[in-house]
Amino acid sequence: MAGHSKFKNIMHRKGAQDKKRAKIFSRLGREISVAVKESGPDPEKNIRLRSAIGTAKSLNMPKDNIERAIKKGEGNDPNNHYEEVRYEGYGPDGVAIIVEAMTNNKNRTAAEIRSSFSKYGGNLGETGSVSFGFKRLGTIALKKSLVSEEELFDFIVENGSEDYELNDEEYLIYCDQKNLHLLNEKITDKYGQTNFANLIWKSDNSISVEKESAEKLFKLLNTLEENEDVQLVSSNFNVSDEILTSLTVQ
Repeated sequence: MAGHSKFKNIMHRKGAQDKKRAKIFSRLGREISVAVKESGPDPEKNIRLRSAIGTAKSLNMPKDNIERAIKKGEGNDPNNHYEEVRYEGYGPDGVAIIVEAMTNNKNRTAAEIRSSFSKYGGNLGETGSVSFGFKRLGTIALKKSLVSEEELFDFIVENGSEDYELNDEEYLIYCDQKNLHLLNEKITDKYGQTNFANLIWKSDNSISVEKESAEKLFKLLNTLEENEDVQLVSSNFNVSDEILTSLTVQ
């Protein structure tokens, strides 16, 4: 198992589902609010907002939550003024980690992220210290039941996708970051609502991690994922299925 996107699958097996659901809705709410602040509250004219609302609906986020997030984006309350920030550092075994957050208090968030890295044998670096080894890409997740691989492959190649992967349930489609929301819209119009559309960091080189380090690394990644301000965690680790199974069945 490698990278950040497949780490989601471990996350879904851990902890209470309702807590996770609240966290996902909180993330989506912030994305909606920031999209509104950036380009206004009309989804017809704001493709980032349209994409965020589509993702929220696909994950059954209540309509009231969506409308509340749009209003927050329109308001001037300083507590609702979120900034997008990025943290970069290294975990156990020199695994590179990029943390993306939306925060209304940069000092608080930076202190919490630094503390999480320190607690699990990692260290926070300067901006740029890790991201040079990653590519910034748009990623779209689509249920496999909606289309055959062959048909999807032809469609995404014609519409500007750079690459794709698949797991048991989903296709993961990668594209140039500028093309993300437009490609997401085309896929949704053609095959149905996508499960996820966002920018990620993807590494071409992964670091293999043994069991002892993997245990510590997953604790660090879990702690970062659970932080209220964190939107996305990307990494370049690789761990065998055998180690993964032994850690998740405990």
